[in-house]
Order: sequence, then C-alpha cells, then structure tokens
Amino acid sequence: MSSAAAVKVDGVWKFYGDYPALRNVNLVAEPGSCLALIGRNGAGKTTLLRTIAGFSRAGKGKIEIFGGATRDPETRRSMGFIGHGISVYDELSALENLLLYGRLYQLPDPRASALHWLERTGLDRVKHGLVREFSRGMRQRLAVARAFLHEPRVLLLDEPFTALDDRAIAVLQTLLREALTGGKTIVMSTHQLREALELATHVALLNRGQVAFHGPCTAEMVADPGWVYARYGEG
Repeated sequence: MSSAAAVKVDGVWKFYGDYPALRNVNLVAEPGSCLALIGRNGAGKTTLLRTIAGFSRAGKGKIEIFGGATRDPETRRSMGFIGHGISVYDELSALENLLLYGRLYQLPDPRASALHWLERTGLDRVKHGLVREFSRGMRQRLAVARAFLHEPRVLLLDEPFTALDDRAIAVLQTLLREALTGGKTIVMSTHQLREALELATHVALLNRGQVAFHGPCTAEMVADPGWVYARYGEG
C-alpha cells in the first residue's frame, strides 16, 4: 500500500448522455507531488476532479487513491476537497461548522482540531460568529479550514484561488506549501496559472476531455504560464 501512487487515474471515461466529457484519461500523482490540471473552460478539469473525489462515477476505467477505491470509506477520509461551492453552514458559527465535520470524520478531539485550523486560517477571533455574517473571503478561509481539518493525505482543489481575497490566497498558498513539505499530495484544477505553477511539481493539460500534456513543471512553464498552451493546446 505504501508503494502505491497517491492518485492513479487509469483509462477513465465519463459520459453525459452520449457526450464523452472525459476520454481515456490516464494520470498519476505520486506521494508528495502537486499536480496542476489546466485547460480551457469545458476541457473536463472539474469533471475529472469530482470523479477523483468520488462525487461522480466514471463510465469506464478506474481511479485509486493509495491503491484504494475512491468510494471506500477509509479512502474518502484520506481526501480533502475544496470546490466551487463553499461547503459550510450559514446558520452555524465557524467553530460549530468545524466541530460538525470533525465528528463526521471521527476525529479523536474535534474541538482541538477545529480551534487549531481556525487559528491557522485567521478565524480564531470570530470563531463564535455566524457564518452568514462573514465576508466571502472569511467563508472561503473557513472552507479551507474544513478541507484541512482531518489532516487528509490527498487534497483535491477545484479552482481554489478563484474569487479569493488577497489574505485568503496568502493563507491557502502557505498551507499548501506546508502540506507538500509534509508529504501530502495535491491535485488542483485552475485557471490561475501563475499561483498554481508556483506550487506545482507536475502539470496536466486537458483538451476536450483528453490529456494533451502530462509532465514535470519546468522553469519555462513558471516563467511563462502560457507556454504549455502555446506548445500543446489549441491554436
């Protein structure tokens, strides 16, 4: 199990009716790596990420997380997800939100974990405030805290920097760097190329549901975020 890839996508197809949103996708993310999924709108990034997370079932092929099936309860507990929607409850306080998720994840000390991540995301002073009174940036930081709460081995992030304020971006980048240093694996879909490529060890370009490029993140990519599109993307 320890020698298994952190994320393995093997011949995955995903259909919406007759339309193949994903077409024979093969990708691997090794433990401790950061894979940036890039591509134009409609390329299949969100579909792939949600399928990896187990929210959507592949039509063909299989996905494994450290050798386990994505729908296995233990495997699901090993993943943290940040998506387009901010998955927090408006009528609860920040602390109550994290306590709820901590109990769902069966953490040994949900309160200690909740307080730790509220402090890490700069929300400790408003921990008793109702989420419906928070700014969007504060809500985003709470969603970040929720994703990190149970110390997942794999972080799946769908457009994590979109609509974040500067403070939330800084908080997230710091936490992601620390996660990589600690050996966690990150797979993120993004249009924010500069922020993503600063963190990425590998890049996969999706084009109409297919992998057009998959390889290490190079100096050329970091210096010119449009380099991969120019070389491997559509015209």
